[in-house]
Amino acid sequence: MLIYYIILYHSTDRQLPIMDWQPDEQGLQQVLQLLKDSQSPNTATQRIVQDKLKQLNQFPDFNNYLIFVLTRLKSEDEPTRSLSGLILKNNVKAHYQSFPQPVAEFIKQECLNNIGDASSLIRATIGILITTIASKGELQMWPELLPQLCNLLNSEDYNTCEGAFGALQKICEDSAELLDSDALNRPLNVMIPKFLQFFKHCSPKIRSHAIACVNQFIMERAQALMDNIDTFIEHLFALAVDEDPEVRKNVCRALVMLLEVRIDRLIPHMHSIIQYMLQRTQDSDENVALEACEFWLTLAEQPICKEVLSSHLVQLIPILVNGMKYSEIDIILLKGDVEEDEAIPDSEQDIKPRFHKSRTVTLQHEEERLQDDEDGEDEDDDDDTLSDWNLRKCSAAALDVLANVFRDELLPHLLPLLKGLLFHPEWVIKESGILVLGAIAEGCMQGMVPYLPELIPHLIQCLSDKKALVRSIACWTLSRYAHWVVSQPPDMYLKPLMTELLKRILDSNKRVQEAACSAFATLEEEACTELVPYLSFILDTLVFAFGKYQHKNLLILYDAIGTLADSVGHHLNQPEYIQKLMPPLIQKWNELKDEDKDLFPLLECLSSVATALQSGFLPYCEPVYQRCVTLVQKTLAQAMMYSQHPDQYEAPDKDFMIVALDLLSGLAEGLGCHVEQLVARSNIMTLLFQCMQDTMPEVRQSSFALLGDLTKACFMHVKPCIAEFMPILGTNLNPEFISVCNNATWAIGEICMQMGAEMQPYVQMVLNNLVEIINRPNTPKTLLENTAITIGRLGYVCPQEVAPMLQQFIRPWCTSLRNIRDNEEKDSAFRGICMMIGVNPGGVVQDFIFFCDAVASWVSPKDDLRDMFYKILHGFKDQVGEENWQQFSEQFPPLLKERLAAFYGV
Repeated sequence: MLIYYIILYHSTDRQLPIMDWQPDEQGLQQVLQLLKDSQSPNTATQRIVQDKLKQLNQFPDFNNYLIFVLTRLKSEDEPTRSLSGLILKNNVKAHYQSFPQPVAEFIKQECLNNIGDASSLIRATIGILITTIASKGELQMWPELLPQLCNLLNSEDYNTCEGAFGALQKICEDSAELLDSDALNRPLNVMIPKFLQFFKHCSPKIRSHAIACVNQFIMERAQALMDNIDTFIEHLFALAVDEDPEVRKNVCRALVMLLEVRIDRLIPHMHSIIQYMLQRTQDSDENVALEACEFWLTLAEQPICKEVLSSHLVQLIPILVNGMKYSEIDIILLKGDVEEDEAIPDSEQDIKPRFHKSRTVTLQHEEERLQDDEDGEDEDDDDDTLSDWNLRKCSAAALDVLANVFRDELLPHLLPLLKGLLFHPEWVIKESGILVLGAIAEGCMQGMVPYLPELIPHLIQCLSDKKALVRSIACWTLSRYAHWVVSQPPDMYLKPLMTELLKRILDSNKRVQEAACSAFATLEEEACTELVPYLSFILDTLVFAFGKYQHKNLLILYDAIGTLADSVGHHLNQPEYIQKLMPPLIQKWNELKDEDKDLFPLLECLSSVATALQSGFLPYCEPVYQRCVTLVQKTLAQAMMYSQHPDQYEAPDKDFMIVALDLLSGLAEGLGCHVEQLVARSNIMTLLFQCMQDTMPEVRQSSFALLGDLTKACFMHVKPCIAEFMPILGTNLNPEFISVCNNATWAIGEICMQMGAEMQPYVQMVLNNLVEIINRPNTPKTLLENTAITIGRLGYVCPQEVAPMLQQFIRPWCTSLRNIRDNEEKDSAFRGICMMIGVNPGGVVQDFIFFCDAVASWVSPKDDLRDMFYKILHGFKDQVGEENWQQFSEQFPPLLKERLAAFYGV
């Protein structure tokens, strides 16, 4: 306990000026002992140290001891001194505002006086401490800091110059915006020219610091840098052949950023910059090569890419291809020599957090396969476990984006190389060839088609290569060509590919299992019902994998099963398939606790399965339904406790509630009217009322999806709540949250269809917002379509209320619904528009051509709807007279003219 009294005594009984603060010897020894103890690996000792630190932090003078050990006790070993500085840094972070003025001043003064310490570790620690103080809003309160550091750069003493530069680099990283602001009187105007002087310094470390400092201001387009941009570029070129790798790396980084923000200044030198980057991408230092390789990724996004790069492809392509080989370090990190590891349990940190994608209601389109634009998960992430960005990944990504720029023009440079790679006896080279083939799949697909009949069988053969890394990359590359495979007769490629992929799903190597599962999920999405003949075989394999997989791959397996259910739909509803699939899923469901995050992928999987099995899911629905309701209830209760007593309770993980709501939607959609008894016996409508008002958009998004599904499945339970629910739906028609707005809009449309004329009191609550959304520029397609359908449905049940606004939405309404397939939703919306035209024909006159076009988009409307169209078209024609109609129909595109004549005789 002695130390507390010594420090306390020191704190109160001192009249010395700050400069002369001296520690008490006994207190100093005890602080040193504490620092030594804190380096002990023993957890009990660590705990004692933490408690002592907490107590000592009550005494402001303790921080004087810490800075004293860092800056003055040169006799102590460096790790102890540095540790003292790091503890002080943490104190500054947590409590700097409450440091007494003399203590704060003493620390600041000691930092500046000792930034040139002989030890590079101590200099770096002091630099971190200075930056931490500066970032606590102290740059304004420490006006001498920047001038003094800049001044110290001129020191004859190398250590002082290097220490000051280290601190300045950290300040530039942390406070770039502030340094370019009026708040500090724009110190950059002095700092940038100062830094540029040091590009020619004799020490490589100093040159490197100088470039790194300036680099912090490129992306921000700081004015002081823009004023000196030509000098900066000139100095960079002068350093192009620097012998120091750190300097070369910073030069490459600068050029990559300048390419993004000041390409105008680089264009005159582009030929030599490209030549330089070609050399650097092959630099012997991998960090330099990686920085340089980023250049090709950035250049591919620039409009001038094709023009400036075409003549260099012949050099660039072999360099990128060469960069796609695994390095020896990669192979060690990936345990590339371990072939069989399926029995080794996963370590928890290997398992990435998964993010649940909440349910969004979309419509089927005529002109495209239904794909979610946001799902860009198919990136070149073939090395998932090696999530560090490396030269291999960067080279593959660069080749991928360049393939999208140059398309088939890339192939003459690639094909000769590919031949040698794909059949190479060395596995590392063969593996890189397969990666190349996958990377160009998207961009060069057209040009690759003639070679695929030969390549796909070769790749399928590579699925049984003896090296696991070859098998796993073959899975990924084949998935990139799945679309082509599925477009051929199934016996030719689909069947052999599927057979081999299923074997790989049961591979003895975990990495291969993972790659095969992901590739199979992609194949499922492409093949859809083509897989139906093989369902029994597929399910046998996926179910067998349940007993085989470790934790991480189990989560990917759920995804493959969910995707299968989405892809084959009701074809899964066969007793023999249900017998195979459901028992292992329900077993996992029973094993998992309510707070286990593995429930997320399992719930998502079950949601797809329930939707596909429809009535086949009935025997399993009760426990699943109950648990989902419990999860929602528990999460809401925890959120309530947390909002009332944040100090006593933890905030809940609302993902549990979101995933549960989505599974309830899947049940309602799959079971239809059978869900009614479950809803009747639960308090789901009360819970839904709370969820619809949650602060988290994703919770509201899933709530509205469930509301729409329950409206369709068992409206009798929704109807009593409409008066409470409609105002909430109205306030969520806010396109700031696209998916929330989309699902709220869809739910309103479903409610209209059930309410009929009783919808009248609620029309005004929602109509204006819907009309505003449909007229907004840049509204996403899905939201536009759902909005148009809901407006049409409102008009169908309450034409008198909606028709007066017809003119305000008819044009965007027609253009957004012309692309969707004939279906129930489109049918009800068009009936609504016809009824509104009946009430307010004048509202359609100005945009009648758009209405004609929308009518022509129907392939086979029901007879009574076709009659409605016929009456409106002929009514309009009779109204304007034959001659005017002829003039009017002259504006029609030929195809529209033909269709209207053929179908409606106008």
